[in-house]
Amino acid sequence: MEHPVTAATGVTRLRWRSTEGHRAEGRHAEGLDTEFVAFARRRGPHHLRTAVLLTGDWHTAEDLVQTCLAKLYRVWHRLDTGVDPDSYLRRMLVNTQRSWRRARWRQEAPVEVVPDPAIEGDGQERHALADTVRRALAALPARQRAVLVLRYFEDLPEAQVADLLGCSVGTVKTHSSRGIHRLRELLGDELVPADPGGVNGLAGQRRDSR
Repeated sequence: MEHPVTAATGVTRLRWRSTEGHRAEGRHAEGLDTEFVAFARRRGPHHLRTAVLLTGDWHTAEDLVQTCLAKLYRVWHRLDTGVDPDSYLRRMLVNTQRSWRRARWRQEAPVEVVPDPAIEGDGQERHALADTVRRALAALPARQRAVLVLRYFEDLPEAQVADLLGCSVGTVKTHSSRGIHRLRELLGDELVPADPGGVNGLAGQRRDSR
């Protein structure tokens, strides 16, 4: 039988080990699997866009989402029915990305010059603009990038962002201000308005969408 995470994401290359307890136990397992698949298919694309903005790379983002969906599935049968699964998955994305970054200890190369993008144009130009914005986000320090993604793309209040990142609300405000300032240096005021939510939304569109 196809694993629920594979069914939900359409990915067949994942390797599952039966000893890791990926299957929910009990007579309601099949129903839980159906609920999980429905959730992952409905909300997976949104969380993938969030992961792209957090990581700056589509392949890494896909791996991150698949890993976190697997983690979520392992505890799916224990989740309180009154709890929003989005919040669980979002926290897993942030924490797993943080642990991966620490483990790899990769220093991100700064983007010194970002090409001037065209604001209007056909679909190809829009995708080029989205790539430009993602590169600019990737040039930010990881914590600043996470704050902007959670604050403006996920539209979370500052207190919730602070809780997710394990810092104070004041720190969130500082990272947000500095991150927006840096994006304006890279992209210009025209692309980074007072509310950068539109920039994050653009950067999160699929590279293969038309």
